[in-house]
Amino acid sequence: MKYGLLVTGAPYTSPAPHSALRFAQALIAKGHELAGVFFYQEGVMNASSLMCPPQDELNLRDAWVALHEAHGTTLDVCIAAALRRGVLDDAEARRHGLENASFDAPFELTGLGQLLELQRRCDRFLTFA
Repeated sequence: MKYGLLVTGAPYTSPAPHSALRFAQALIAKGHELAGVFFYQEGVMNASSLMCPPQDELNLRDAWVALHEAHGTTLDVCIAAALRRGVLDDAEARRHGLENASFDAPFELTGLGQLLELQRRCDRFLTFA
């Protein structure tokens, strides 16, 4: 079965991202396919490379990156929600006259059309809010 996930909760203030990550790992372990993860609303903060959790806590960004590296899962970030929250890649930072980006690959800025496409390709689509 092919799954897609929507994550709308911010890391460390909502249990949603951690629950989504555990769910993703479990479904892959059971032989299912994770077609992609779309980060929306406060969930875009999961892509921030500026997070510095204590060493004894899970770094959620690094965990999402590890999931991508191990399984090729796409990690799409809503561009409109990201820009409102200062989550920018190099191209958007330059476009807005800012010196620094706050995230990079494998996360990718996309629009809501990508969310709809992910939903269309999946047998099951779950929201973690």
